[in-house]
Amino acid sequence: MTAPPAPAQPPVRTFTQRFSSTRRGARLARCLAVVELHDWGIPHRTPLSEDAERIVAEFTANAVTHGHAAGRDFELRLTLLGSVLRIEVSDARRERRPVVQPHAHQAEGGYGLRIVDAVAADWGVADRVIGKTVWAELGRGRSERRFAGVDRLRQMVSDGEIDFSVIKDGSEPT
Repeated sequence: MTAPPAPAQPPVRTFTQRFSSTRRGARLARCLAVVELHDWGIPHRTPLSEDAERIVAEFTANAVTHGHAAGRDFELRLTLLGSVLRIEVSDARRERRPVVQPHAHQAEGGYGLRIVDAVAADWGVADRVIGKTVWAELGRGRSERRFAGVDRLRQMVSDGEIDFSVIKDGSEPT
């Protein structure tokens, strides 16, 4: 008598790349993340791809802005295991930990981690020997957490907690 075949394990897909700690490096990381996800069967402009792109953009911008150390790069790692996509960005500044900022009326920045918190199933920070890793996890399927996050994000906009009408230079929209 033979044993039944073991259920197939989902493949683990990983992408790891170091980038210069510059705005160009952050932009390149975001673009390459979208391309890699497409190669893994997650098409561009799908909800998962868009959420991942937002998170990569926020984490890499924070790594460049707050985690920069002279002569050090930041690292992007994407891992897809089954239905979970994990996004990790590591930088060299352990003491500069990300914190969700309280609402500030008409602030020009500080909303990124609120958006990450709204769309990610979970996120956090882990210390490294040198620096830290900020990570987020997204579900491949449409999870209740994601819908709740999108609903919360819409509520934040309608309540004025997030004001997308503020122009980058601080001038009022026309």
